[in-house]
Amino acid sequence: MQFHRKVLPNGLRVITVPMPSFESATVMVMVGAGSRYETRLNNGISHFLEHMAFKGTKKRPTAMDISSLIDGMGGQFNASTGKEVTAYYIKSEVNKVEVSLDVLSDMLSNSLFDAKEIEKEKGVILEEISYHDDNPTHRIGDVYERLLYGDSPMGWNIDGEKEIIKKVKREDFINYMKSLYSPHNMTVVIAGGIESKKAEQLADKYLGKMSRFDTLKYGKFEENQTNSAVLIKTKKTEQTHLAIGFRTVKLEHPDKYSLELLAAILGGGMSSRLFHEVREKRGLGYYISTSADSYQDAGSLVTMAGVDSKRVKEAIKVILGEHEKIANLKSQISKEELKKAKEYLKGHLVLSLENSRSVAYYYAAQELLERETENPADVIKKIDAVTVEQIEKVAKKYFVEKGLNLAIIGNFEDRQSFENLLHL
Repeated sequence: MQFHRKVLPNGLRVITVPMPSFESATVMVMVGAGSRYETRLNNGISHFLEHMAFKGTKKRPTAMDISSLIDGMGGQFNASTGKEVTAYYIKSEVNKVEVSLDVLSDMLSNSLFDAKEIEKEKGVILEEISYHDDNPTHRIGDVYERLLYGDSPMGWNIDGEKEIIKKVKREDFINYMKSLYSPHNMTVVIAGGIESKKAEQLADKYLGKMSRFDTLKYGKFEENQTNSAVLIKTKKTEQTHLAIGFRTVKLEHPDKYSLELLAAILGGGMSSRLFHEVREKRGLGYYISTSADSYQDAGSLVTMAGVDSKRVKEAIKVILGEHEKIANLKSQISKEELKKAKEYLKGHLVLSLENSRSVAYYYAAQELLERETENPADVIKKIDAVTVEQIEKVAKKYFVEKGLNLAIIGNFEDRQSFENLLHL
């Protein structure tokens, strides 16, 4: 798989990814905009805007006009919001790429933000927040990041706070777009059974006239943690949900792939160390997984689990024990274990790129968040190059108490008893 890159005069980056065997194509516009660019007064606006983009434009005044057009050509459309990017896409037959670009460009430049639609959509957003609050498996990640990043945009929930959402006005959307939705802060990716030159010409036709302007910059996160920390969201639940992790590195860092392999060894799949120790051997919980997550200026290796509330402290001890074994070389990583972890990561990468939407997101995120855009084959080579010694080195480097954090959703209030467990 290879990509082609072109930068339009207004700064918009156009990425085309020909996939000759495909009869479909995805057009995705990704913007360097997300919840970390928000303030206390507009927290949740990035996500709310994603909802409003499909609610009507000057050319297509209602949500039904947009959805009927896309449904009528057999297409799929959606959007997603993160802390650093927001993505909008339409997936369709290859011969409908121009229509997709027409619709997406219209949404980005001519959305109506009708006051009545805003009021109606507030109800949808408020229910979505309630849904997430009622689902600890979803919310535990937010509680963990609140602990990591505190009362800052990085620590706030992407879906926002209910009282703030209730106050959002039309001008809030307009001002937010004027602060971030400049073409040089966007990329459009067209992936599928396309011809690159023609796709680039269409992107220029529909997005090349957007005006460029200076954009808002995010406040960089400064790490200053000196001791392990605990945050408890007290809630009556049948199961306790926890996230336990260590501060690591930003997105572009030499330790990136070593940390991803370390996460795979610890909690990547049903044969991983933590799955075996926590679920299979002791029956402490239902789900458990580990991931190495990074932003442009911060990162964390974190294990999330749903465990028996009566045995949560035992589960924490077991999880930390497995981290400590690797960091202190009490249980060395075998060549077979490393090989399995590499195949796990490479296999999941390949499987994740089996459809054009995933391919579009893969390239768009790299283009906006990283200095270098890599093909999957390049990533696979870097994974293969990691040694046991490199993994053990990063474990020793980052598995330290001053970077250790524990977030819990469950029927608990005594933080001190959990803090006493956080030792390596």
